[in-house]
Amino acid sequence: MANPFVHIELRTRDVAKSKKFYAAMFNWKMNEIPGMDYTTIEVGEGTGGGIMKNPKPGDRDNWLPYILVDDVKASTKKAASLGATIVENVTEVPDMGWFSVIVDPTGSAFGLWQTKMSK
Repeated sequence: MANPFVHIELRTRDVAKSKKFYAAMFNWKMNEIPGMDYTTIEVGEGTGGGIMKNPKPGDRDNWLPYILVDDVKASTKKAASLGATIVENVTEVPDMGWFSVIVDPTGSAFGLWQTKMSK
């Protein structure tokens, strides 16, 4: 598959409560990233994810899938040309890669992810 789902992120108002629930519910392993307010989720088999404080306090909690692309800037521009709304423009995650968040023309949100290649 050329553009697989690579990460699924929970954006929540209550990070501690969400981590406790999902760890107990599915026995997922939670790992804090030093220097960031971000927790990665190891699920065993399948696509892992993360948990973070919802950046939009008024929004309800939601899961956001990320899709792998070769060029996040070009893919974000393409999405906009196809009628999508860019909610978060291309942003770098230091030493990891770049992402953007998009809402498609029907109102469904998703993220694009480009991994930083090590040299």
